[in-house]
Amino acid sequence: MHPCASPHDIVFTATAVAIIPARYKSTRLPGKPLADIAGRPMIEHVYRRVQSVPGITRVLVATDDERIASAVTAFGGEVQMTSQAHPTGMDRLAEVASSLSDQFIVNVQGDEPLIDPTLVGSLIHTLRTTPEIDIVTARTPIRDLEELLNPNVVKVTIDNKANAMYFSRAPIPYSRKDGAQSGVLGFKHIGLYGYRRESLMQLARSPRTPLERLEELEQLRALESDMRIRTIETRFAGISVDTPDDLNHVRHLVSIGVNQ
Repeated sequence: MHPCASPHDIVFTATAVAIIPARYKSTRLPGKPLADIAGRPMIEHVYRRVQSVPGITRVLVATDDERIASAVTAFGGEVQMTSQAHPTGMDRLAEVASSLSDQFIVNVQGDEPLIDPTLVGSLIHTLRTTPEIDIVTARTPIRDLEELLNPNVVKVTIDNKANAMYFSRAPIPYSRKDGAQSGVLGFKHIGLYGYRRESLMQLARSPRTPLERLEELEQLRALESDMRIRTIETRFAGISVDTPDDLNHVRHLVSIGVNQ
């Protein structure tokens, strides 16, 4: 955006941009966006996969760290520096989106080096073809009881149109029977989002909501604000690199050519 322009001067276009938030600080794995995987930093693996998605017109890494910015520039990627004061990833996303003219904003996590490009493309297609929704995300079946009970695994329940009804760290829905006949105990939420730009900006301007604070899940702010979140079912379970063990697992998968 021109330095003298205001957000009201932007002419919005029906294009899609992918934004990859990347932070250096991590309690369990500091500097993980720069972790080496097959000779390239993890953030580059994410960037290249998203760059290959049809319909994505631009890919940006949003970071508050010069080391990450330098790494992205070194491999030819585009980076935008953001404030260090953002309390949530949504706020960092909105800072970048405020200067863009794209109608669709895709948020891809910087610690998903094996992200499925086809799934990202499906999110964009859903936004383009379903004007009544504000946000689109993904879900995958849970078939393991331990995963269902794990508070680090976010669960989602849906209505008959596959719109999200609620997200929780608790096992939802509660079953009064010993497991589901189909073998599916619930759905795991995959932290990949497609936003209409105006919906993202509205959420970023809104205060945190009671359920969001209770569960520490940003997506509940959207539901409490009467926004529609469509979910897409996928077999891609996702591998977030949060620990050294996760990193070694991904390195192994890349070394043997596993593409998720």
